[in-house]
Amino acid sequence: MDEAGRARLRAAQQEFAAENTYLNTATHGLTPRRALRALEQHTRDVAAGRFQPGGADAGIERARSAYARLTGVPASHVAIGSHASQFVGTVAASLAPGARVLTAADEFSSVVHPFMARADAGISVREVPLADLASRVGPDTDLVAVSAVQSADGAIAPVEDLIAACADHGARLLLDTTQAAGWLPLPVDRVDYTVCATYKWLLGPRGSALLTGTEEALAKLSPLAANWYGAHEPWKSLYGGPLRLAEGARRLDLAPVWGAWVGLEETLSLVEEVGVEVIREHNAALGDRFREAVDMEPAGSAIVSVPVPEGAVERVAEAGIVTAARNGRMRAAFHLYNDESDVDRLVKALKG
Repeated sequence: MDEAGRARLRAAQQEFAAENTYLNTATHGLTPRRALRALEQHTRDVAAGRFQPGGADAGIERARSAYARLTGVPASHVAIGSHASQFVGTVAASLAPGARVLTAADEFSSVVHPFMARADAGISVREVPLADLASRVGPDTDLVAVSAVQSADGAIAPVEDLIAACADHGARLLLDTTQAAGWLPLPVDRVDYTVCATYKWLLGPRGSALLTGTEEALAKLSPLAANWYGAHEPWKSLYGGPLRLAEGARRLDLAPVWGAWVGLEETLSLVEEVGVEVIREHNAALGDRFREAVDMEPAGSAIVSVPVPEGAVERVAEAGIVTAARNGRMRAAFHLYNDESDVDRLVKALKG
């Protein structure tokens, strides 16, 4: 990392005020001060009767555009919603009866349950090890659905191999980037669909999510829950018909949780200021520092999952360190507000 990148990172770290050693971004990111101020002002405006919903539209569009810049796609290819599973459900509803979906074993449920819920339409879901996923794509695969980074253990999907395999066999690829967006650069412009909940590595409040897609893939989607916000003129579409949907991905928009977008606009600006590549280098170095300390091979991931002996989780918590328990293991997640001292503190607590 060059000095300019380190300077941007140090400036961003001043935005956070954790009262503990917070290593749980894979569950929920910390709120930076700029977003906290915006959320407090929004809440005061609502309490005082000053908030006008239409006034939030400009900020939502700025957030849409910021996300488009971060992911390298046109803003017209970005739809907004509240939860990633809503958009996975939209993709699931677009599949023909009898479609076959391939996914990773132990994948996060929001990625696979919307497809499993369509079993009555003959949609089948096959689960294989993540490492084998690309090689299992074949002529009988209609869609591959997988997280770019696995929630349970931080394993990074072989995205380039999946893009190539899906192209070779005429399958579509859906990536959940919830555990990747904000720290791991991805070729989003070459992926049929991505879905992202923004309250983790993008540091937003819970209640905002985004869908992207290629122009050709987006054309195959219909709104699963058509609503006034996805209309060509939202504020003129509050009552009755006719149905006049917006152009592009915006026709798939879901009505916003306004406070969530107020905060997200601010957090996206912070991520942009630092730069995803700078954050990746920082986060991956911390993850690999921890892996080395516990005798694991480097993996370049911001998420590390380790088996721990009895009593270790309690020691870690008593030391004021926040981690998570997933699949019977301890999961630590390192983000831009962490540093090497956080890693060393965790190692010390684990080793007693």
